Amino acid sequence: MSSKIVFLPGDGVGPSVTAQARAAIETVADIHGIALQCSEARMGGAAIDADGSPLPESTLAACRDSDAVFLGAVGGPKWANVPVELRPEQGLLGLRKALGLFANLRPVITLPALSSASPLKAERLANVDIMVVRELTGGIYFGKRARTDTSAFDTCEYTAEEIERVCRAAADLAKKRRGKITSVDKANVLDTSRLWRDVATQIFADEYPELEVEHLLVDAAAMHLLSRPADFDVIVTENMFGDILTDEASMLAGSLGLLPSASIGSEGPSLYEPIHGSAPDIAGLDVANPCGAILSGAMLLRHALHHAGAAAAIESAVTSCLERGIRTRDVVGADGKSVGTEAFGAAVIAELKSA
Repeated sequence: MSSKIVFLPGDGVGPSVTAQARAAIETVADIHGIALQCSEARMGGAAIDADGSPLPESTLAACRDSDAVFLGAVGGPKWANVPVELRPEQGLLGLRKALGLFANLRPVITLPALSSASPLKAERLANVDIMVVRELTGGIYFGKRARTDTSAFDTCEYTAEEIERVCRAAADLAKKRRGKITSVDKANVLDTSRLWRDVATQIFADEYPELEVEHLLVDAAAMHLLSRPADFDVIVTENMFGDILTDEASMLAGSLGLLPSASIGSEGPSLYEPIHGSAPDIAGLDVANPCGAILSGAMLLRHALHHAGAAAAIESAVTSCLERGIRTRDVVGADGKSVGTEAFGAAVIAELKSA
């Protein structure tokens, strides 16, 4: 029986990196005998232009009927002046909400071969292997908001149930890793964070007593991510804090373009996407780093389709290419040479076929 994957290329560099991810997924599927049924649909700015909505009903229906969804990126200055509810990013928020994707998994792993691409000293990057679990459907991004010419407000709300389920998801991952979990909040200032800390503390004590638990304020966490990154195992935090901290953590790996992500819920299809944005300034130039997209494809194979061997093959191929000095310009090596988006994708395909 074929597994259904819906690809949403989106905007900016989204179509180019999605093409490389799809090629890698389909190649490794052929090698491993995995039957796939792949299709594409519009979302974001491309959907606004064609359908008048950032998340057309036909796209949502296709996603709901799939086994997994892959997204490139959405947004760009072209749509900056459309009404807020029609902006490309609202399509992504709407998709997460509609599919019940409450936990966003963002792995951050450093490679010795890329230590020169990070602004941090190489000795601080050794043995960094972090999984950030970001709550995805609550918080300030989904709260009530309003604006006048002279004032504005955005409301951050969380329920105990929302906090419990993402903490359980993070704790289950920590049990399979090194057994440490760090919960990040702003409990010295925010009531939502005080609720977060109380609920997280209770969940970990009652249900996961075997885990080593650490609580950090978000400002301290931002500092410690740079000063002692290898000490972290699983980090769980609320929506906005997770968004910001994972962009910061990308500098440990060397580039925002390297990091993949998976958004999961209790049931139904999950969503896979690189954590970078649409980067409209480099769209069409064949310079975007497709690693985050290709590695998101590996996460799709592992978490959604349960093909760990195929996922590992893609991850190994990407690592091999980077270690051999095949780099896009954002992580260019000491020799100063770089390849384009398509060339890097082709190198990964060649590595998969030769393995």
